[in-house]
Amino acid sequence: MSKAKKTTIDVLGTTITVFSQRDEDYISLTDMLKAKDGDFFISDWLRNRNTVEFLGIWERVHNPDFNYGEFAIIKSQAGLNSYKISVKDWVAKTNAVGLRATTGRYGGTYAHKDIAFEFGMWISPEFKIYMIKEFQRLKEDENRRLSLAWNLNRTLSKLNYRIHTDAIKAHLVPAAVTTSQAAIIYAHEADVLNVALFGQTAKQWRDTNPDMEGNMRDYTTIEQLLVLANIEGMNAELIHMGLTQGDRLKRLNAIAIRQMQVLTSASAIKQLKE
Repeated sequence: MSKAKKTTIDVLGTTITVFSQRDEDYISLTDMLKAKDGDFFISDWLRNRNTVEFLGIWERVHNPDFNYGEFAIIKSQAGLNSYKISVKDWVAKTNAVGLRATTGRYGGTYAHKDIAFEFGMWISPEFKIYMIKEFQRLKEDENRRLSLAWNLNRTLSKLNYRIHTDAIKAHLVPAAVTTSQAAIIYAHEADVLNVALFGQTAKQWRDTNPDMEGNMRDYTTIEQLLVLANIEGMNAELIHMGLTQGDRLKRLNAIAIRQMQVLTSASAIKQLKE
């Protein structure tokens, strides 16, 4: 979990760590235990038969590599006074992915959010309800920030497109053509950008996605929007320099590939979302 994004939520005065990695959220059970009155351990929860059955069902739904043979043995022993198992043993024996025991600075026991919510009931029903509420608030805040970043890049792309169309008007559109004829030239130049970044023209996208409203640029990622804004400005400069459409397309495609590789690296994605 070393490359995970760390955030926290406050549940009834208890600070709880949340790690997000590859679009999955894991919550610290170790932190959650601080809200429990009296002595209570994760191993106590894990030895309960209902817990084992719940974990087995969760792994069956989410984990194709789950070891059902070992799970059957554990399930047969769950609930017995002599039965005891740690999270590390559970993961090692069953190849489970819903629970994690980590060491180091942020060490402790973490559970996928689905399992952590179930664990919350062992703290108290009230705690579980407030925990779900705070987690949802956290996700809403993250989505709001992501939406703001997307809209910012969309606006930047539109502004750069004005620079792009001005360059087309100044250098590629003959003075005597009609408005409809000029629109054809603008459309062709827009497709230079589309092909450079998306690998297809606007018409090809519409033919492939007849049921989708708008255009392909309405379905782009933040990274794609940022690159689009960049190559729009670059294409304007290349037009001013007098390069042919074919030469510009090759250059812009190489730039788009290089920039997308940089922006979609793990470190760049983390910075964009923070």
